[in-house]
Amino acid sequence: MTDALTRLLQTRDWLLADGATGTNLFNMGLASGDAPELWNADHPDRIAALYEGAVHAGSDLFLTNTFGGTASRLKLHDAQNRVFELNKAGAEIGRDVADRAGRTVIVAGSMGPTGEIMEPMGPLSYDRAVEMFHEQAEGLKAGGADVLWVETISAPEEYKAAARAAELAGMPWCGTMSFDTAGRTMMGLTSADMVKLVNRLPYAPVAFGANCGVGASDLLRTVAGFVEAGAALPIIAKGNAGIPKYHEGHIHYDGTPDLMADYAVLARDLGARIIGGCCGTTPAHLERMREALEERPKGPPPTLERIAAALGGFSSASDGTDGAGPAARPRRRGARS
Repeated sequence: MTDALTRLLQTRDWLLADGATGTNLFNMGLASGDAPELWNADHPDRIAALYEGAVHAGSDLFLTNTFGGTASRLKLHDAQNRVFELNKAGAEIGRDVADRAGRTVIVAGSMGPTGEIMEPMGPLSYDRAVEMFHEQAEGLKAGGADVLWVETISAPEEYKAAARAAELAGMPWCGTMSFDTAGRTMMGLTSADMVKLVNRLPYAPVAFGANCGVGASDLLRTVAGFVEAGAALPIIAKGNAGIPKYHEGHIHYDGTPDLMADYAVLARDLGARIIGGCCGTTPAHLERMREALEERPKGPPPTLERIAAALGGFSSASDGTDGAGPAARPRRRGARS
């Protein structure tokens, strides 16, 4: 039997995913440095409101509040022994919201990077990464997630470990990487490299793609790279709402709902099947994205020039696939905001 996400993709040309987690939780009172995952137990009403915001805005799929739900990330908050509990709780709240939506809504169990560097550049072994992701996956499965959603990964070894964990849990999965340094991930992968990686996985994802990164323009250039490389699986586009700017003590994303509406249509016309937002994307952005996807007819794949004209210029001259641009240096990544 096929999974719920695959069945929905078979009936629709595109699906609208959700927006940001951190941005919206900060607006609800989450303090900088606190673990959002603890709110799954401490403030389930607020997490339900987070999910409901996306559903009411028209999302067909939303991610659980479990981005930092591995033992290595929760250890920073002395919660490493609560992995199963917190992931299960985050998925259970989502299951309840989705089941009350009155239509098919997919609960995607978010699994972000471990925050550790993989061997041989760092201390994290493949087996340990699989173990941590598997523990998280079992919690999300027990809570009723339809699919696991691996996101913001930069290292191929960590992506493979998450795929293996999904296989061990017997769960369908999707996986996105973040391309933010001259079209590459922090570990130097290009869009073409990712297509090769996905094609070689023994346990393939339902869909794959890109999230976060620099801005909407760059993310769409990466999506174009997937298409150029011959991607066979459904493509995910989950770009930030503009460019982050520091204003009065807070990070603010300058992408308007109208800009994100243009981004969503361009993503669809490029060939993306699952389209959402990442950092800075609120329900107001999602509402306009949904309206645009429904009202504007599908057009030909946009050129890079058209993307830049609509969304702003690219952060670098190269997307990395031409061999230009520096390979990124490894560093730790914070929570999806």
